[in-house]
Amino acid sequence: MPTSAAGSKQAAQAERRDHTIAPTRTPVQRGFTLIELMVVVALIAVATAGAVLSLRDSASTALERDAQRLAALLESARAQARASDARVVWQVQEGSFVWQGLPRAAAAHTWLSPDTRSRNTDPVVLGPEPLIAPQRIELYSATQPGQRLWVVSDGLRPFGVERTAGGLP
Repeated sequence: MPTSAAGSKQAAQAERRDHTIAPTRTPVQRGFTLIELMVVVALIAVATAGAVLSLRDSASTALERDAQRLAALLESARAQARASDARVVWQVQEGSFVWQGLPRAAAAHTWLSPDTRSRNTDPVVLGPEPLIAPQRIELYSATQPGQRLWVVSDGLRPFGVERTAGGLP
């Protein structure tokens, strides 16, 4: 086993190794970069938006579906009345509605949601003439009476759904 005596070649090499300057190290980063934080915030925003949309109030969604369906059915009946030169009547019953004057329309039609109700007691008459009297049908939810929608027509334009009571008498 070689020994290194003072002044020997091995001792000089060992001394040089000990006195050489160690390479400088870059400081260790601690924390997050701005891009990493922005990615996390974006993911949280997307997850929150998904949760909000999935938790949408089901009563208002069901009421809106029923209102859109009724507007489409009224427009369809209006077109059939004009095409067949017949008088078609839409009438509300308890928990449903009926059509009179249309072929295959004798049975009562139920609302899509069992909570949907209509405040209208007057029948809506759709005749063969292109103009009808202005119509306004108020729909509301039995579980949440504050939620209301109106199916309206000014007599010339198609039936549509409104969120406010304005426009027609």
